[in-house]
Amino acid sequence: MSVGVSTSTPLLPTSDTDVVTSAFSLVDYVVFALLLVLSLAIGLYHAFRGWGRHTVGQLLMADRKMGCLPVALSLLATFQSAVAILGVPSEIYRFGTQYWFLGCCYFLGLVIPAHVFIPVFYRLHLTSAYEYLELRFNKAVRICGTVTFIFQMVIYMGVVLYAPSLALNAVTGFDLWLSVLTLGIVCTIYTALGGLKAVIWTDVFQTLVMFLGQLVVIIVGSTRVGGLGNAWEVASQHGLISGIELNPDPFVRHTFWTLAFGGVFMMLSLYGVNQAQVQRYLSSRTEKAAILSCYAVFPCQQVVLCMSCLIGLVMFAYYQKYPMSSQQAQAAPDQFVLYFVMDLLKGLPGLPGLFVACLFSGSLSTISSAFNSLATVTMEDLIRPWFPQFSEVQAIMLSRILAFGYGLLCLGMAYISSQMGPVLQAALSIFGMVGGPLLGLFCLGMFFPCANPPGAIVGLLAGLVMAFWIGIGSIVTKMAFGVAPSPSNISSFSLPSNLTTVAMTTLMPSTTRSRPTGLQRFYSLSYLWYSAHNSTTVIVVGLIVSWLTGGMRGRTLNPRTISPVFSRLVDLLPLSCQKRLHCKSYSQVDLSVDTPAFPEKMSNGMLKNSRDKEAVAVPEEGSAHQGSSPTFILQETSL
Repeated sequence: MSVGVSTSTPLLPTSDTDVVTSAFSLVDYVVFALLLVLSLAIGLYHAFRGWGRHTVGQLLMADRKMGCLPVALSLLATFQSAVAILGVPSEIYRFGTQYWFLGCCYFLGLVIPAHVFIPVFYRLHLTSAYEYLELRFNKAVRICGTVTFIFQMVIYMGVVLYAPSLALNAVTGFDLWLSVLTLGIVCTIYTALGGLKAVIWTDVFQTLVMFLGQLVVIIVGSTRVGGLGNAWEVASQHGLISGIELNPDPFVRHTFWTLAFGGVFMMLSLYGVNQAQVQRYLSSRTEKAAILSCYAVFPCQQVVLCMSCLIGLVMFAYYQKYPMSSQQAQAAPDQFVLYFVMDLLKGLPGLPGLFVACLFSGSLSTISSAFNSLATVTMEDLIRPWFPQFSEVQAIMLSRILAFGYGLLCLGMAYISSQMGPVLQAALSIFGMVGGPLLGLFCLGMFFPCANPPGAIVGLLAGLVMAFWIGIGSIVTKMAFGVAPSPSNISSFSLPSNLTTVAMTTLMPSTTRSRPTGLQRFYSLSYLWYSAHNSTTVIVVGLIVSWLTGGMRGRTLNPRTISPVFSRLVDLLPLSCQKRLHCKSYSQVDLSVDTPAFPEKMSNGMLKNSRDKEAVAVPEEGSAHQGSSPTFILQETSL
C-alpha cells in the first residue's frame, strides 16, 4: 500500500452516543499538581544547593560531571513532546503501522553521532555547538549558525507549549491559558535558577511519568478490548497492519526506505548537531560516558515508539467495540487520543490526571531544554565574545536573566500561536526546515577540509532557501487547492517518534487524491527526506563556492575540527587521489587527546581573542609525532 498516494484510512464510527463528560476529579487535580510541584522542587533543590558558589560552568554545563543514565533519559525527554504523545497514536489509528518502521533508523541515527560528532565536540571542550563553527571557519559562520538556531527554537517552543494545551482544553475543558501560564512559569523558574543540572534531573523524573502514563493507558485499554493480541487481530482485519513497503519513490509519504533511511538524517539533525542535545553530551563526565548515553537512548526510543504505536492499535480496537460519539468523530485528529483516554479511564480516579501529567511532562521537558540551550548559545556565542570583561558573578546573573527572558518570550509566542490560525502549521514546520541546513553546515566542516567560510555561509543560505521553498510552497499549494496541508512537509518539524514527528501528520486528508505532477510533485517530497535534501544542498553549494573562492588556500585549518572518521577514510585512498582532492590527511595528528582548541580559552569558557581577529589553533610542527599531546600555537587570520 502506498501510503502517500492512496490511503486506507478507517472510517470513523458515527454513533450518536452522548459525549462523555471529561471533568477532572479532585484526585486527578492532585496528581497533576504533584507533577508540577515535584518538578519545581527538583529544580529549586539544585538551584539552592551551593547557592552563591555556582559557576557559569555549573549553570550551563552541569559542571561537566553528569553520569550516563541521567544524560540518556534527558536526551530522550528533550524532544519527546506532548505533541508526539498525541500525534503518534493518532497516526497509527488513521494510517496503520507503516510508521512503526521508523524504529529501523534509530540505530544509525545514534551510532553516527556517537562516533562522528561527539568525539569532535567533546575533545574541543566546547560549551556551545556553534563555537565549533568559529574554530572550523570563522566568527561570521558561528553567528549565522547561532542566529538560525535561535530562530528555530523560539518559533518551536511557543507552539509546543500552546498546541497541547489547546487540545486538552477542547477535550477536558481544562482552562487553556491557566495551563499555558502554569507550564511556562514553572518551567522558567526551575530552568533559570537550577541550570542544566536541574533540567536534566527534572527530565529524568518527567520521563518516568511519561512512561507510566502511557503504560497505564495500554494496560487498561488492552483489558477493555480483550488483550493486545485481540487488538492486533482487529487492526489486521481492517487493514491497519502494514507490510514492508519497498517503493523507492521519495515522494511517497511513508515507505520502508523513507522511514529507515530518510529518518536517519532527521535523527542526525537532532542527536548530532542540535545544541539541546550536544549540551547534554558535553555535560558528561567523560567522552566514554557521552557515547554510552547515546547508545542508552536507543532501547528507550524503541520502547517509546512501541508504546505509542500500541496505544494507537488499542484505540482503534476500542472504538470498533465502543463506537465514537458524533462529536468525537468530528474532532481534530490530535484530539483523538485525549478523547480515548478520557473515555477509557472514566471512573478510575487519578488515572486521567496521570495521563495529563504525562502529557505535560512532555511539554515541560521540551520547553526547559529549549530555554536552557537558548540561554547558553546567547551567552556563549553572542555576548561573551564581545564583552569578555564580565565577571563570573555577572555572567551567572546574566545567564539566569536570559533564561527568564526566553521563558517570557515563550509565553508571548504561545499567545501569538493562538492568533495564527492556519499559519500555525507553517510555524510548526519551521523546526524541520532549519534542522537540515544546520546538519549540512556541520557536515561540511567536519568532512570536507577544503570547505571555506564563504562556502559555509552561502551553503547555509542556499539550504535555508531550499527548505523554505519546498515547505512553504507545499503549504500554499495545498491551501490553494482547498486541501489540508499534507504531512509530507508539515511533520518535518519534529523528527522521530521520540520527538514530535507526526504532530501534523494527522492533517493528511483521508480521501484518495490524484497523483501530483510538475512542481506540485516536487512539493510533495516526503517530510522524512527533508533533512537529507536540505543538508545535501548545503554541502553541494558550499563545496562549489569553496572551490570558486580558492578553498582553504591562505587560511589555517585546525585539524581537530575534522572528524577522526574523515582521516581514516582518506588514508584508504591513494596519495594521488588525496592530492587531486586537495584534502590533507590529518591522521598524523593525535585527535584523541583532550586538548582545548583555544589555549587562551579560560576555564569559564571566555574567549580572549579580539573582535576583528579569529584565533585559530594549529599543531606545532613535529609535536604530533611525540608521545605527548600536540603543542598548539595561535595564528590570527582576518575575518
